[in-house]
Amino acid sequence: MAQADETRMSSSSATADAIRISRGYLNYVIAVLWVVMLLRFVDLQIVAVLLESIRKEFEVSDTLLGFMTGSAFAIFYGTLGIPVAWLADRYNRRNVIAAAVGLWSAMTAACGLAGSFTALFVARMGVGVGEAGGQPPAYSLVSDYVPAEKRSSVFAILNSSVPFGVFCGFIIGGWINQHYGWRAAFMWVGLPGVLLALLIWLTVRELPRGFSENRAHVATVPLGETLGYLWRTRSYRHLVLATTIFTLGAIGSGIWIPSFFVRVHGMANSEVAVWLAFIYGGGGVLGAMLGGFLADRLVRRYNDARWYAWMSAIAAAAILPFSFFVYLWPDPVTALLVHVGTTILMHSWMGPAYGTVQSLAGVSRRAMAAAVNGLAVNLLALGLGPLIVGAASDFFNARFGENSLRYSILTVVVVCYCWAALHFFLSARTLRQDLAAAESE
Repeated sequence: MAQADETRMSSSSATADAIRISRGYLNYVIAVLWVVMLLRFVDLQIVAVLLESIRKEFEVSDTLLGFMTGSAFAIFYGTLGIPVAWLADRYNRRNVIAAAVGLWSAMTAACGLAGSFTALFVARMGVGVGEAGGQPPAYSLVSDYVPAEKRSSVFAILNSSVPFGVFCGFIIGGWINQHYGWRAAFMWVGLPGVLLALLIWLTVRELPRGFSENRAHVATVPLGETLGYLWRTRSYRHLVLATTIFTLGAIGSGIWIPSFFVRVHGMANSEVAVWLAFIYGGGGVLGAMLGGFLADRLVRRYNDARWYAWMSAIAAAAILPFSFFVYLWPDPVTALLVHVGTTILMHSWMGPAYGTVQSLAGVSRRAMAAAVNGLAVNLLALGLGPLIVGAASDFFNARFGENSLRYSILTVVVVCYCWAALHFFLSARTLRQDLAAAESE
């Protein structure tokens, strides 16, 4: 699961005792951070399976639902990621992660107490505030536990939590929604995170920056210099664009696909939830793991880091024929089975891309590199993806009726996946030079 050899090196303090990280403890830390990422995505995604129940209770439009599921979350999630990453690049990342998990979990539970759509909207913004502190410091911390040549595999493991989080969100959310209502679903998935926050604070060890690279001293880099460095790194820019554009299509379709099968194919909400839970949970985990481990193997075999970008580009382009089938085929069961292929490819780029982002940043900019990437992904992808699909569905409803959702989702994913594949490919052009520059600092 993680590197097998015991790691030993000196801490950043010249007088500190040598730090030993056993294989067992390394795997424990990765497992805890995996659960952090899992809960993060459960709390993000569960709203998808609850949308129809929320819409019926509050009698709101698809546009407002898209705004709540996207923009209400993304505005704070994206913008607060920068100051949180600034803290994480300078102070204890373990404490930042624990505080963030506790906050977003409490706000998820608060969604279940909302007495109006406005109150629910505000609570979802609170979830975004908390989740801003999750990914950047977690990515930075795990990069100090794991060397560069293993990061694609380990980041694939971490990002396998995303589809498994969808699985849990659909299964748990769908079942609780059916038997106890959507409010109980929010509370059931939110409260366990408070206990996880305490576990992180008590058991996860903060490491010196540069630990995995055997760096004894890492200087703090000013914010302006960090942002300038990232902007000048062409492969980083293209990876940010690629991950953002791809996620816009993935989130835009993922939030609305349960409603698509309910409205267009007449399936029951609980039935759709079970199907999608196993599709995303199984296919997504398989895709994330295969993508990360295959990319590391190809890079080692050909001694060429560009395979991290090339694999991501191939996966994004290969989704297109599956997408046309899923959204145009008249039989829902066949469409859902084909969606397994879509889901495998949809998650296979995550380990290679996000692992490479960390390697491009150098040891002193890792949290900020993840936060800038997250700012783009959250403001544009999470903020606009569900909103664009929802607004397009409302606009075309008079002409296509319930089928308007079919065509709005398909249009968004085709444009986004083609565009993302282009930027993944362009990132490979300067990737080797940019990685060499980051390693030479």
